[in-house]
Amino acid sequence: MGKFSIEDKLQAVQAYLTGKESYRDIGARIGADHKAVVKWVSLYEAHGMEGLVTRYTAYSKEFKMDVLNFMNESGTSLLETAAIYNIPAPTTILQWKRVLEEQGEDALKPKKKGHPSMKKETGELPPVEDSVEALKAEIERLRMENAYLKKLNALVQKKEKLQNKTKRK
Repeated sequence: MGKFSIEDKLQAVQAYLTGKESYRDIGARIGADHKAVVKWVSLYEAHGMEGLVTRYTAYSKEFKMDVLNFMNESGTSLLETAAIYNIPAPTTILQWKRVLEEQGEDALKPKKKGHPSMKKETGELPPVEDSVEALKAEIERLRMENAYLKKLNALVQKKEKLQNKTKRK
C-alpha cells in the first residue's frame, strides 16, 4: 500500500499518541515505513489534521531561504523543520540545501512546470546581417534544408517505384 488516506494516517497517529504501539509496530501493521509514521505524528502535532493532508506546492525562493535559515539558526532537524513549516517531505529541504550549496541562491527560484516551448530562448541578439556568424548560420540552415529536401525526394521516388511495380502486375 503506497498511498494512505487521511483516516489511515490519523488512526496511526492516534495509536502512537495513546501509547498503544511504537512507530515500528504501527508501520508494520499498516504496511508503511516507520519513518512515515514519525513524520505524520510530527505534522499532526504541529498543524493538526491540516498537517496530514497531501498537497503539492511550489515554494518561492524567499520561502526556501527562510526555511534554510531557520534550520541553520535554530539547529532543528529536517523532520522538525518540515513539521514547523508544514512541508510534506523533509527530503525537500535537504534538496534545497544541496542546490543552495552547489548552485547558489538563484537556483532556488521555482521552475516552470510543463513542456518547454519549441522556440529557443537564448537571450542572445540575432547576428548582424552579413557578419561571419550570420553567414555561418545561413549556411547551416541551407545545409539542413538541402538534406531534408534530398530525403523527401528519395521518399517520393521510392513511393513512385512501388506504385509502378503494383501497376505492372
